[in-house]
Amino acid sequence: MSANLVIWVPVLLGAVWAAHWGAEHMAEPLKKLRKQWGFSVAAGGAFVGLAAASPEIGINTTSAIRGVSDIGLGALLGSNVLAIPMMVLAAYIATRKQGIGDSGGHEHHEEHRRQHLLQVDRQAATVQAVPYLGIVALFALLTLPAPWRGLQPIDGWILLLGYLAYVAQALLRGRAKGQEVEWERKEKWLAAAGLAALAAGAYFTVFSTEKIVNAIGISKIIGGLFITAPVAALPEVFATWYVARSGQVTSGVTSVIGDHAVTMTLAFIPLTIVGMPIENFQLFWVTLAFVALMPTLYAVFVWWGGRDRGFRRWQILVLPTVYAIFIAVLVFWVQPFGPGAQGSGGAPSTTAASN
Repeated sequence: MSANLVIWVPVLLGAVWAAHWGAEHMAEPLKKLRKQWGFSVAAGGAFVGLAAASPEIGINTTSAIRGVSDIGLGALLGSNVLAIPMMVLAAYIATRKQGIGDSGGHEHHEEHRRQHLLQVDRQAATVQAVPYLGIVALFALLTLPAPWRGLQPIDGWILLLGYLAYVAQALLRGRAKGQEVEWERKEKWLAAAGLAALAAGAYFTVFSTEKIVNAIGISKIIGGLFITAPVAALPEVFATWYVARSGQVTSGVTSVIGDHAVTMTLAFIPLTIVGMPIENFQLFWVTLAFVALMPTLYAVFVWWGGRDRGFRRWQILVLPTVYAIFIAVLVFWVQPFGPGAQGSGGAPSTTAASN
């Protein structure tokens, strides 16, 4: 076990550094693309979200090929519970420095900083969070009812259509005439290198974490929930940090929803191809309930607040508190850590092939 950890822990750290470097070089190009194509600041989060979701797609493809779908399932659901608290907190900390402004300008930002407010365009709720909740509802419809519990190939096509509908409404609502922007050759190369580094670093972050999970000897779905998911979220934290510090606060904060839309649709397609069983139904539906609760709170907090919409400091602290409650529910009620936990949870195991 120790030999494996000696090998894969440095790989993990190197992958995180690569993702950090990639995110740093994507902030300004993303801002230019949004302006050039005339997309709203809320829709701009889709750009960062699609890039940041590459590790989830990679780990599910690997999981499907290797026949260890529990790792991919745990990583996807776990990251969708954890990521919103992490991204919002990262954006809040990144914008506490003087001189960092959003579309409202430097003067307004200083006022919001004194008020402990993370201002976010209200379209983040209507363009991103609410449609994403529709994707969660679609996923629940495909996986929870007993007659067709689990995922099978037809579900992959349905999820793909759901994602395309989400992207179309996010990019087209509130679109205006594009602006002229200038691109330097060096900037283009750095942007391409940044995207590649973010994708590669994120993938190897998840891949090396999978090796560490195997070395420790814990169950795959728990490893996905509590090791793979938090580490896989780190590249997106870096992206959110740098995008928010560049002044694109709304795009930085909404990128997490764009990422989730990918993870709940495109990233599951590899598992639908091979068939995804649900071995522990109680663990699955409890986690999925918190997957839906986080964007619900996100939308309510963004919409609530009168003229200055966004996240107040107390609201930002509520989100990690809810994640702590999620862990407590799993530990003290679901109890998925024991040797007999796999496959328990109040419902018999089912496979996509039997649906």
